[in-house]
Amino acid sequence: MPIPTTSASVARNLLRDDVYSQLRDAIVNGTFVPGEKLRDLELATWLGVSRTPVREALLRLAQAGLVVTRPGRSTEVAGLDASAVRDAQAVVAAMHQLAVREAVGQLTEGDLEQMRTANEEFAQALRAGNVDDALAADDAFHAVPVRAAANRAVIAVLEQFTPTLRRVERLRFGSLAGRASVALHSQMVELCAAGDAEAAAAVSFDTWCTLEPLLASLAEPRHTEGNKPDPRHDGDSDGPA
Repeated sequence: MPIPTTSASVARNLLRDDVYSQLRDAIVNGTFVPGEKLRDLELATWLGVSRTPVREALLRLAQAGLVVTRPGRSTEVAGLDASAVRDAQAVVAAMHQLAVREAVGQLTEGDLEQMRTANEEFAQALRAGNVDDALAADDAFHAVPVRAAANRAVIAVLEQFTPTLRRVERLRFGSLAGRASVALHSQMVELCAAGDAEAAAAVSFDTWCTLEPLLASLAEPRHTEGNKPDPRHDGDSDGPA
């Protein structure tokens, strides 16, 4: 889709992290679709900033695998690559497992209540088919143990790789498949409340592995109208795949 016509201008003291966050979120929520060209001048105008923080943000987005930059040519939104998503899933699951393990014992009753409330809001959003609210509630739920663990390395890794998963989770939370996470969330909270760090960490890991069926579907070959297998051949071909 084209650059939005509505203004996204913010305060003049917009930091490069804010520019990165806005562009990242626009990719995750589908404002910018896979294959779309991203031109720094147009993005700078949209955000009301200079081109420098936009260029820096695009470099960070490339490192996160959200855009593909071709030197001397163009920058475009990356597609949903099953291999890249699977790699991100493994890293994110491990980081949340570590965070929960370190957080148990540090979580207060207020923290546990925040997790329960976030999970209720998550369940309500899923029932209503509101993907944006479901993602926001899921973020709020998992942010509690990450914040309690206060492991800066974990936070940095999650900031880089979680957006890749969120693009896929938009598909999952729009269907019944995402509802399995509600029960896992509840189980994790009660294990945290009981002080069982290892069991709670294991459930946290399992929660992030519920994406597996969707990843498998992404990895399946797809044929377009202009690229269907030729029934006259048995599948072996020297032509384009």
